[in-house]
Amino acid sequence: MDRESEDVLDAVGPRLRALRRERGITLADLAAVTGVSESTLSRLESGRRRATLELLLPLARMYDVPLDDLVGAPRTGDPRIHLKPVRRFGMVFVPLSRRPGGTQAFKMIIPARPRPLEPTPQTHEGFEWLYVLDGRLRLLLGDRDLTLSPGEAAEFDTSLPHWLGSADGGAVELLIVFGPQGTRAHLRTPPGEPPSPHG
Repeated sequence: MDRESEDVLDAVGPRLRALRRERGITLADLAAVTGVSESTLSRLESGRRRATLELLLPLARMYDVPLDDLVGAPRTGDPRIHLKPVRRFGMVFVPLSRRPGGTQAFKMIIPARPRPLEPTPQTHEGFEWLYVLDGRLRLLLGDRDLTLSPGEAAEFDTSLPHWLGSADGGAVELLIVFGPQGTRAHLRTPPGEPPSPHG
């Protein structure tokens, strides 16, 4: 390996550590999300473990940055942000923020259905804030059954049983902000776990 390549690889560890600290993520949180062990991540950041594509790909996905940014490759000058929709529980979440580990913003789309879904209220830690862009949203929150129209917003503690769905079977578009616990509950629920409270 030539000296230039070694210098590039040597700079990866400090760059990863700085990125993780900037995002306020612990090694334990990073290990839980990426599937890479905490000790491997620690050695990678300290330079005792050589960076490989196998290690860098899940980190690039977690931090939502191009692989080039992790290895310090020169930028191409393309200012576009490539948002990747996430499909969960029959809904579409379009990420609008790029700071894993903290509060996350999404555009959420509840598709039209010929018959409304049966509500399945659930709970988790954290909070949610939402703003209806289009359609009529049905929000079940504790013992309250609310209908929100475009331009209306709601904020609530997700320890209360809650469920989101269409009020009339039509499509609903909304902006939604999750705390870290909400992001895990709605977008990273492993197979076999209870479904999202969003309908």
